[in-house]
Amino acid sequence: MKFKTSDGRKDIEPQREGLVFIHEGLIAQMGDEIWLEIDGRKHKATAAKVGDTWWVHVLGHTLQYEIVEAGAAGADDDSGLTAPMPGKILDVLVSVGQSVKAGDALMVMEAMKMEHKIVAGHDGIVDAIHYNSGDQVIQGAELLSIHE
Repeated sequence: MKFKTSDGRKDIEPQREGLVFIHEGLIAQMGDEIWLEIDGRKHKATAAKVGDTWWVHVLGHTLQYEIVEAGAAGADDDSGLTAPMPGKILDVLVSVGQSVKAGDALMVMEAMKMEHKIVAGHDGIVDAIHYNSGDQVIQGAELLSIHE
């Protein structure tokens, strides 16, 4: 699992036991409420997702994390772009053969009642478009591909 933080990208591999996640001594228990156990003490936390960013409030602090999911293009993304979650393609903004620049919006999809823009991770030319407006996609489905 990759997270984008103010310190850069971090790879973590938490152990999972049902709704409990354990990583380097931190225990997060999910459910109707979120509880974090830090140094043996339990603390209630709240979390909200705004766009692609998770805001976690605990112990009077607000932490901001962005989980780097498939489809969340970045500068190191040099292949096809994939759906970050199941959803519906609302609009295809490019065509095959079109030149695009890093950061250009390529598609708009709806997932969890929110619109998500799929953007180019690098400059290139659109090779293929695998879905059209109105198509349902599963998480991880390759939406389109770009070559440099």
